[in-house]
Amino acid sequence: MPIHLECISHTPLHGYFDPADDVVSEVKRVQEQARERVRAFDPELVVVFAPDHFNGFFYDVMPSFCIGAAATAIGDFNSLAGTLPVPPQTAHALTEDVLASEIDVALSYRMQVDHGCAYALEVLTGALDAYPVVPVFINSVAPPMATLRRARLLGDAIGRHFARTDKRVLVVGSGGISHEPPVPELIGATEEVAERLIAGRNPSPESRAARQARTVAAAKAFTSGESHLHPLNPSWDRAFLELLSSGHLRDVDQIDNDTITREGGKSAHEIRTWVAAFATLAAYGDYRASVDYYRAIPEWIAGFAAMHAMPHASLAAAA
Repeated sequence: MPIHLECISHTPLHGYFDPADDVVSEVKRVQEQARERVRAFDPELVVVFAPDHFNGFFYDVMPSFCIGAAATAIGDFNSLAGTLPVPPQTAHALTEDVLASEIDVALSYRMQVDHGCAYALEVLTGALDAYPVVPVFINSVAPPMATLRRARLLGDAIGRHFARTDKRVLVVGSGGISHEPPVPELIGATEEVAERLIAGRNPSPESRAARQARTVAAAKAFTSGESHLHPLNPSWDRAFLELLSSGHLRDVDQIDNDTITREGGKSAHEIRTWVAAFATLAAYGDYRASVDYYRAIPEWIAGFAAMHAMPHASLAAAA
């Protein structure tokens, strides 16, 4: 029942509006090291906790959590597009087990994932289909949202499920720390924007291109200091990363949603993906974690970070 964890920030802006070359290079080095760890671990299954940015999930039905039994990556912002190799029986059995743990989770046989999921798979495995994948959506941008405690309990239930198997499981958390890109909100939205947030699947190429252009323009304004977006908060980011490293995961239960928005920005709620991933790992027992990278990168409107972790038992066996 071996398990390995990798958590990484994602950005749709890489290649569209980048920081200095030395920053791009250092991020690339950290990501290459993570991919080498994954290659050495050679997982039999990848479980990816990821958000969505109103590309696959909308307010027509907005679950707090959803497990994909079949999934397709849409390829926004030049992320990888195509079908994910999801084992449907594995996803279905996992959903049944999570529900039996009294965690309300939806099941989708037609999940669409965006760069939030595809970016992590590309960085860590080089492809969408390198290994069997079970994507787990966590709502992180569309209020009302579940609490961090519920995200922790979701991860715990998933971890307990796989700990009873002999599969080598790579668990991934994909999300930013402090950041607030220009994601619209339903309350107060114009009729046109509200309709896009409620039922905006499969937009035209022109509509998607316009949305991407707005995001790039927002990043340029944010970097130049001409933006109303929430500033990055490195001290809050580092405190969160240290909390995960400490192993005291139950401490996240005390962080409410208003605090996340106030300290980290409206999209900092993506830390739920990291919490769920670490809770999955913690279900296997005590772990040792490493903060591999952190930098506030305004060009990508993100507190950009990377961590990896594994159970203490795995470390002892390797010694």
